[in-house]
Order: sequence, then structure tokens, then C-alpha cells
Amino acid sequence: MVNSMTGFAALEGHFGATRWNWELRSVNARGLDLRLRLPDGLGDLEQLVRKSLSENLTRGSVSLSLRMQTDAVAQGFTLNSEQLDNILAALKEVEVRAEDQGLLLTAGSAADILGLRGVLDSGDSSEDDQKAVLQALKAEIQPLITAFTASRAAEGRALAAILDQQLTEVAALYQQALAAIGDRFARMAETLQTNLKLVLDNSTGADEQRVAQELAMLAVKADVAEELDRLAAHIGAARELLATRGAVGRKFDFLMQEFNREANTLCSKSGSAELTRIGLDLKTVIDQMREQVQNVE
Repeated sequence: MVNSMTGFAALEGHFGATRWNWELRSVNARGLDLRLRLPDGLGDLEQLVRKSLSENLTRGSVSLSLRMQTDAVAQGFTLNSEQLDNILAALKEVEVRAEDQGLLLTAGSAADILGLRGVLDSGDSSEDDQKAVLQALKAEIQPLITAFTASRAAEGRALAAILDQQLTEVAALYQQALAAIGDRFARMAETLQTNLKLVLDNSTGADEQRVAQELAMLAVKADVAEELDRLAAHIGAARELLATRGAVGRKFDFLMQEFNREANTLCSKSGSAELTRIGLDLKTVIDQMREQVQNVE
């Protein structure tokens, strides 16, 4: 159910001679950071895009770009007959006056005349066309965001599968730790009894009750049952987050800190090579999980 903060979507559109291309992409971030690159002169399009993105996303560094271009061939040109007649009349008058003064002018070509300002009108889009383009762009915002969120959801499913596998590894290490604790308690009891016998046999006036209290305190300090209980609770909480709709990345990140805390305590209180190995393996898997969680929305 989780979504990734990584996603991509692209969309192309056109109206008349105007073509455009949308690109929307994102990477992970602490909050929602929107970066838009839109051409000038598009009215309230940017405001509408920001509003739509904010309504559909909660976290991520999101970059959106819109590139637009006009097809010059499709745009076309039309001959301004009135302006052409005015220019030809002016040219004729110039030739007559030049002849009267004995001047010989070089004849101009049709291409020269067409290059004069106003003879050809470019097919610039009318105000109605510009409005139509803007409406077409606005209509594409939601389909673009829908494709984008689908991309993040697909990435989220892959991310959830990885996290689920890592949680399975943590659960397996938890079971190994439970088994190691049983053997450890038996060895600790035997070692304590042996050491206590040596102390009492080689000392006079030793307070057995005081010695027993000290040994009990050592046993409490070495007890990791509470840490393992919390670890089991964290595993359950993480699986619940994986099945929760919506943005759970911040909660998951906090939970990873708690996972790491229990693993560190387990290593510091292990008292056995086997339990230390399990604690280190836990830390390795938890670090891998934290890297993946950084991409959860």
C-alpha cells in the first residue's frame, strides 16, 4: 500500500500549430518541494498545477517542466493583397520619378517584394486559439498527475516487497535470538554458581546475601528479554505500516530508529558470541531497511 517518492510521467499534446511536452518527476525529500518550469504568458496555469500537485502528493522533491513550440510550416502565411497593391503602386511611382531624373533602377524580384514588411501575414494564433491552447493544457494536468501517482504507486509496491523481505529476515533473527537466550541463561547460571562457590570457598566473612544481590543485579543488566519483546512489537508495527494507505514514511523512519536502538542494546548486553553475531546481523538488515524507508512517501 505504500507509495514511493520516486516517480516519472510524461505527456504530449497539441492544438493547431502549437505542440507541447509535459515531464513530471520526483525524488525523495523531507517534505513537499515543488519546482515548476512553465513558459510565460499562460495565465493561472502555474497556480492550478501547484494546487493539483499539493492535493495529490505529501512528500518528495517534485520537478515539472512544460516545453512548447510552434510548427512554422503548419502555421502558414497569407498574402496581404491590400498591402501588396500599395507597395506596387509606390514602386511604380518611384520608377517614374527615377526615369524623369535620368536614373536607371535595378529591377526587383518577386522574392524581394514578398520580403517587405506587411506583404505576408504569418498565421499567428488568434486570442481564441491561445485560450483553446490554455484550456487543453489545463485539461491535461490531472491525467498527467494520475500517471505520475501510478508510477509512484508501482515503485511503492516494489519497495514494499523489499521491506517485507527485510522484515522477514529481522523476524528470523529475532527467533534466533530467543533460542540463543535460552542457551545463554543456562551457561550464565552454571558460570555464576561456579564463580560464587570459588568466592565463598576463598573468602572469610563474605555476605552471601550481598553477593546474591550483586549477582541478581548483573543478571538484570544482562537480561535482553525486554529488548526482544520490543523488537517483536516493532516488527508487527512495521507490517501494519506496510498495509496502511497514505503517507507513512515519517512514521516508518521513526520506527527504524527504534529498531536500531534495540539492536544496539542487544549487542551491548549480549554476553555471548552468538548473541553478538545476531545483533550485528540485525543492525546490518536494519540499516538496509532504513535506506529503503528514505524513499517511502
